[in-house]
Amino acid sequence: MKHTTISLILLILQALVLYLIPTDAAPTKPRLFREYIGANFKNVKFSDVPINPNIEVHFILSFAIDYTASFPSFTNGKFYKFWDTDNLSPSEVSSIKGKHSNVKVALSLGGDSVGGGFAYFKPSSVDSWVSNAVSSLTRIIKQYNLDGIDIDYEHFKANPSIFSKCIGRLITILKKNGVISFASIAPYDDAEVQSHYLTLWKSYGHLIDYVKFQFYAYDQGTTISQFMSYFESQASNYNGGRILASILSDGSGGLSPENGFFTACNRLKDQQLLASIFIWCADNSKARGFRF
Repeated sequence: MKHTTISLILLILQALVLYLIPTDAAPTKPRLFREYIGANFKNVKFSDVPINPNIEVHFILSFAIDYTASFPSFTNGKFYKFWDTDNLSPSEVSSIKGKHSNVKVALSLGGDSVGGGFAYFKPSSVDSWVSNAVSSLTRIIKQYNLDGIDIDYEHFKANPSIFSKCIGRLITILKKNGVISFASIAPYDDAEVQSHYLTLWKSYGHLIDYVKFQFYAYDQGTTISQFMSYFESQASNYNGGRILASILSDGSGGLSPENGFFTACNRLKDQQLLASIFIWCADNSKARGFRF
């Protein structure tokens, strides 16, 4: 009886040791593809886009903006829908997610322009902007059953510190409340833009799941070697982040597929540096038959 008890204890201890000691193989992250959708009002639907069942696919509704079109003015964090809501409705979100378990849908904030002018980040104060943003975005995210947010402000009437506090606190609260499961940022290589996003990254990078760097904002005709250099620089800037490679559907900026984009991506993949690819945007991809 005593021998049996000792053997049982040893078996339990062995099981605990095997459970607690980490294995050599780290868990692999799913392959991911992301595409903006709805900004250009070209009647594109989620169901138009070919979906690879073997990867995770994120559609990013673009855009929600803290601006009102009825009386053109900025609203200090009160967000409204500025995408093609006729074709990209809550029922369409439910339908595509119901048909494809690998699909998630996110919401992008800001963008380049609205109402014939720039879409500025323009808070009255950190506290008031965050309060309004949490409330208005929670309402939209729950209405559409969305999974995450993307930060794509490109013009600013607030310094980097204010931007960092507002966006950082917004992501913190939405994640803490279980409203979103991921967040991304979409900077590009411009001094003002980078100063704002790098300040945000320094304080809140641990809460940002993807850095969707706009490599297509570099000059048209970018070469493979230039792209690799740009990618290395941004991976250093956003150290520790999951950096995404990117293209424009029409190839009008950055490194195009015709000039070697996918060759560069394969090189990054071989170096285990490629987190994902994203495209701007499904609206324009539709006219080209979603070639990529």
